[in-house]
Amino acid sequence: MNPAEGVRRARAEDAALLRDITREAYAKWVAPIGREPAPMRDDFEARAANGQAWLLGEQALCVLEEKPDGMLLDNVAVRPAAQGKGFGRRLIAFAEKEAKSRGHRVLRLYTNAKMDTNIALYESLGFRETHREDVDVGTRVWMEKELP
Repeated sequence: MNPAEGVRRARAEDAALLRDITREAYAKWVAPIGREPAPMRDDFEARAANGQAWLLGEQALCVLEEKPDGMLLDNVAVRPAAQGKGFGRRLIAFAEKEAKSRGHRVLRLYTNAKMDTNIALYESLGFRETHREDVDVGTRVWMEKELP
């Protein structure tokens, strides 16, 4: 399947949908982390206006940021009812394809160290941990995947 199939760039009127998907997807992490994860507080109006947010139906999203040294996959969020159905994997494959089409050779992401199931998923998709960073809200695990 084409990774881009069904994925579309979010528009300004999608900001509430982006927020809802993210809040639902990250709600389970609030207690383990002890606070709302950063994506729950993102500015989705700005993400849509800047062309950084992408939707897969009304079930999932990703946020991509251009960086000088590669593409940053800043957020992947899937509604709980849709988890386990391949939405996240499709969006990550889309992010890889999008990064390559823009001339990037590396796709990077980071996640909270307590999000162990997410880390395992990323590792299963070929990402490797590059380093950990202590920030005011916990430990951030940085990962990257070299794109062929």
